[in-house]
Amino acid sequence: MNTRPLGKTGLQVSELSLGGLFVSSYGGEYEQARPAIHRALELGVNYIDTAPTYGNSEEVLGKALDGVETSFIISTKLGGRPQPFNPQDKSCLRQSVEESLRLLKRDHVDLLMVHEPDRPGQCDWWTDWDHFDGPVMEVLDELKQDGIINFTGLGGTTAYEIPHIIRTGKFDVVLTAFNYSLLWREAEIAVLPAAVEQGMGIIIGSPLQQGALARRHDEQVNCGARWLSPPRRAQFQSLYAFLDETGIPLPEMGLRFVLSNPHVSCTLMGARSVAEVEQNVAAVGKGALSLDVLKRLDEIAAMVPFRPYSEPFGLPFGWNYRGPGVA
Repeated sequence: MNTRPLGKTGLQVSELSLGGLFVSSYGGEYEQARPAIHRALELGVNYIDTAPTYGNSEEVLGKALDGVETSFIISTKLGGRPQPFNPQDKSCLRQSVEESLRLLKRDHVDLLMVHEPDRPGQCDWWTDWDHFDGPVMEVLDELKQDGIINFTGLGGTTAYEIPHIIRTGKFDVVLTAFNYSLLWREAEIAVLPAAVEQGMGIIIGSPLQQGALARRHDEQVNCGARWLSPPRRAQFQSLYAFLDETGIPLPEMGLRFVLSNPHVSCTLMGARSVAEVEQNVAAVGKGALSLDVLKRLDEIAAMVPFRPYSEPFGLPFGWNYRGPGVA
């Protein structure tokens, strides 16, 4: 497994890393998660990302990694706990970190991120939305001074709000999810350039769009899925035709595309089983895509450069989905 620098932190992270969302009750039983986690470490994965809002992920990881001698880097996040969560209360923020450490069975974490700091109205992180100041910044500084965390980061999903926080220069790492993949490129416009300017580590979350690019959905693309806009449908059809032409499986194409960008420190896999871990590691082992392939993928992505109005945030392939609020 190749490693890459995580920005200016001095850490070297495996280019394919493990996202903690699906090594939890969301992905299956502990008996399935534990061997998947251990297999990832055996194959060279050295960075694991989790969060309090990822079901029981922190607890699963703490139990599975207890006693493991292999060196690894772990990150978690602030947000969502305790309830009611008050990001303006320093004691509440401290309590969130203390609970994460308890569940992870650790006395410190390598990286602590502010979770969803970029959505006005969702979580009131900041007392000053122009300069992004607030109690959370004081707590992060205190945690660093106390040796409880080594580095700080931002974990978000917006394409245009989070770059303003990035440009404060206050954070070491950014995790951007859902905005950088084969067909979704909004992060290229502002998130990635801002992070590169600041020398930040760049982590890509949901490179397979939480399943939309994990496998093909030919039937729904061609004659179902009424929620698909005509240009998005045509784009998927073009992508599938290109996959047939190259012979590269969809998930492999997706992972290798993200890691073809030299500015990306690592991408997270949402593997929930040993088989999925092995498949993803084998795909990444084939290296960057050729310039010709990347050029064609750019042309396909340009067919729908921005999300069509009302497109579901997570494409509901396989669901009986008829529209917002309709099952």
